Amino acid sequence: MKKLLPILTLLTIFACQKDKQEADLIVTNANIYTVDENFNKAESFAVKDGKIIAVGSTSEIDDKYKAVDTINANGKTIVPGFIDAHCHFLGLGFNKQTVDLVGTTSFEELMKRVLDFQNENNKKFILGRGWDQNDWEDQQFPNKKLLDKLYPNTPIALSRIDGHAILANQAALDLGNVTKNSKIEGGEVVIENGELTGILIDNAIGLVMSHWPSPTKMEKTKALLDAQKVCFDLGLTTVDDAGLNKDEIELIESLQNSGELKMRIYAMVSHSEENLDYFLNKGITKTNRLNVRSFKFYADGALGSRGAMLKAPYSDKPKHSGLMVTDLETLKTAAERIANSEFQMNTHAIGDSANRAVLETYNKVLKGKNDRRWRVEHAQIVSPEDFDFYKNIMPSIQPTHATSDMYWAEDRIGSERIKGAYAYKQLLNAYGKVALGTDFPVERVSPFLTFYAAVARQDLKQYPEGGFQMENALSREEALKGMTIWAAYSNFEDHEKGSIEVGKFADFIILDNDIMTVDANEIPNIKVLKTVVGGEVQ
Repeated sequence: MKKLLPILTLLTIFACQKDKQEADLIVTNANIYTVDENFNKAESFAVKDGKIIAVGSTSEIDDKYKAVDTINANGKTIVPGFIDAHCHFLGLGFNKQTVDLVGTTSFEELMKRVLDFQNENNKKFILGRGWDQNDWEDQQFPNKKLLDKLYPNTPIALSRIDGHAILANQAALDLGNVTKNSKIEGGEVVIENGELTGILIDNAIGLVMSHWPSPTKMEKTKALLDAQKVCFDLGLTTVDDAGLNKDEIELIESLQNSGELKMRIYAMVSHSEENLDYFLNKGITKTNRLNVRSFKFYADGALGSRGAMLKAPYSDKPKHSGLMVTDLETLKTAAERIANSEFQMNTHAIGDSANRAVLETYNKVLKGKNDRRWRVEHAQIVSPEDFDFYKNIMPSIQPTHATSDMYWAEDRIGSERIKGAYAYKQLLNAYGKVALGTDFPVERVSPFLTFYAAVARQDLKQYPEGGFQMENALSREEALKGMTIWAAYSNFEDHEKGSIEVGKFADFIILDNDIMTVDANEIPNIKVLKTVVGGEVQ
């Protein structure tokens, strides 16, 4: 009889296994923040056909399901895949094909990087991005004189970190016949001592860049795949690309259909009359990986280049109040067209005047409709009396802008207006949700820096002590929601992603530390052990 016991035991185990439901993947022994309605925690979940079919304790899932593939998390933390609600995904990829000027501490260092790049690549046209004169000892805009001397025949365009200003040499200016007398609405050709400096702000950038050679399809494809690798490594499973044209969207869809591009993309269509006509007529495009249902507009410029539109002049530049990139009549007409469709309108607004103009336009054309989820991108400086306008308009904000700008922002706008700047808690209280992003490559890609900036309001050296305007810090729960379920909500995708719940895509990440309990100063150092999209490890 004793010899029969092992056989009976094996038969029992086999029978139990036979009764279990089939899953493609089981994740077990984890510290899971589901980010469901009650912010519940769990230990295990099962995945079938790319979606979650059960969530519970390790024993509950093990008792009911079997799978060929199992991930034992060994107690590590799992959260839903991060969603960057405002970035420039294609732009990030293109950056890898240009001069990297991020982190330069002087014009001399900028020039060295340009020289090193050109010596290695010998380009006929030179592009670069990432300089910020606010990080230099001499905080004045740079001048093109040295570029003209070294590269008299090679067009060069070096973009400021925010993309709202470029330094162009004379060869580049000549492409667009830019002279001291060139004028353009919503932009500025900067003149000093009666001479061109090479600095073009906002719409003036197009005077040169509209004549620049377009990237090839191969270059665009490489850029998308390069950006995907960077983002997957950092735990991003959905990105909202804030400004794409028709051909770029079509390339994304074809790469997704072929299986090369696995990143989920919420595509904001760049505003133009041609794009409005085409996409409003075509209607929404929605697949498991691509969602095209919004238009991206620019109300004003950026604070760093003094292009943000303010109600009163800049504190550090009297008689200058910034500029509107898109005039109010154009915004209003477009808003009325979009309001009569199912599309969403997402508008860049930095200055308090621009915020007020966009909010008034939105509220007027929406006529009280409260589920259109129209967004103000950045919502950076808001007057105290204007926060109430956000009760029906969703703020899409980038916490690292606060910790990048905090050193000089008060110089730009003064001690009173700064109180309504980067006011994330006030915006959350007004609408009830906020969507968090980075605006990369304007800022670094890492969502952990987003989380850290939102909750600690400090830079990586823990400056300032106690945090920058901590009354507007977010809690860790609010920050995680802003990077997952609230970001999904802002994309009309909260029914399919943003939390670890039955019926949703199995988009999740495994972290090497608990983002909800680790010392705040360690948040930027958290590493992603695995990024999983639709149940597939990337």
